[in-house]
Amino acid sequence: MIIVGLVLAAAAAAVHVFIFALESLRWTDPDTRRIFGIATEADAATMKQLAFNQGFYNLFLALTTLIGVGLYILGAATVGLTLVFAGTGMMLAAALVLVLSDRTKVRAALTQGTLPLLAVLATSIGLALS
Repeated sequence: MIIVGLVLAAAAAAVHVFIFALESLRWTDPDTRRIFGIATEADAATMKQLAFNQGFYNLFLALTTLIGVGLYILGAATVGLTLVFAGTGMMLAAALVLVLSDRTKVRAALTQGTLPLLAVLATSIGLALS
């Protein structure tokens, strides 16, 4: 079950790398503006610096998680799982903050938080069973 949790954690990290690319690299692109509900290019330009910064938060969460998965695979189970729980736990917390701060963002919060939640649950169950 730990392996299932690690696969889910890696998938969650992939989603957050994608979010990084949208926020930090493609923010003013029309398709990205549509995803985030940004009406105009001028609005996107106004928010670009904030989105750039936020994208890097997503990247760092993904890297924390992926490094943890890698360390677990290499045999450093305790450090690896600690990083996996830190990365996915913060992803999940960020999704909760998103929906609590704006109830209209439920879909985005589910996109951002479902895989991390499943990763935390599966990894926790795997640890409890081992």
